[in-house]
Amino acid sequence: MATATINGTDIYFADSGGDGPALLFSHGFLMDHTMFDAQVEALSDEYRCVRWDERGFGATRAPADFTYWDSADDAIGLLDHLGIEQAVLIGMSQGGFLSLRAALAHPDRVRGIVLIDSAADVDDAETMEGYQGMLHVFREGSDDERAAVFQMVAGLILGDDELAATWIPKWEAIDREQLVTAGRALLGRDDVGGRVGEISCPILAVHGTADEAIAIDRAHALAAAADDHRGVVPVEGAAHAPNMTNAPEVNAALAEFLAGLG
Repeated sequence: MATATINGTDIYFADSGGDGPALLFSHGFLMDHTMFDAQVEALSDEYRCVRWDERGFGATRAPADFTYWDSADDAIGLLDHLGIEQAVLIGMSQGGFLSLRAALAHPDRVRGIVLIDSAADVDDAETMEGYQGMLHVFREGSDDERAAVFQMVAGLILGDDELAATWIPKWEAIDREQLVTAGRALLGRDDVGGRVGEISCPILAVHGTADEAIAIDRAHALAAAADDHRGVVPVEGAAHAPNMTNAPEVNAALAEFLAGLG
């Protein structure tokens, strides 16, 4: 891991190096750069794979409230720091939120986008209310209450007991205020669904069919609005993080999309 000060934030990142085309991996809420271990292992011989810890997670602290537009600028700032002119942005969930915004704000820097269980719209009122309750527990709940929420979230994100046993202790170690700050960015994000048509680069969606956090029909809605969408690849039976639970299928879809970029 290395660090770079970008937009007033110490961003931690990992860079596989090499002369291949650059890929920038952006993780989901509660996760960190290590969620893409399987993708880097599969792709780093041919591509320069850069991963980073976004504000509030992993080794990167959020110094203040932020939006996913700020995170998009962080992503492009990291490319600047590494001397990378253009990259394919691969984002899972909130990583996809920021990747779409990076393509809108910095179109010349984004060669393509892969959205893993992500969307351009915002959540419905019932879901938002549930997330507000989650943030309340993050801020003020007892350790037992937090553990219960993390167990529930692990079911939504991972749907895999073995992965949950690895990730829940990481979540329990996150500073409460960092969780709440990151949560405000999640709940406060704007709807960019009406702007997807402005994105000119190729987009691919890879989506778990059993995702209860972001249903696959939202990926299809984004695909219908995009100028150059290369399809929605369903990952049968997968929850919200198929790149971890169904890595071979996701890696194959990534390799095919990347090869098609020329």
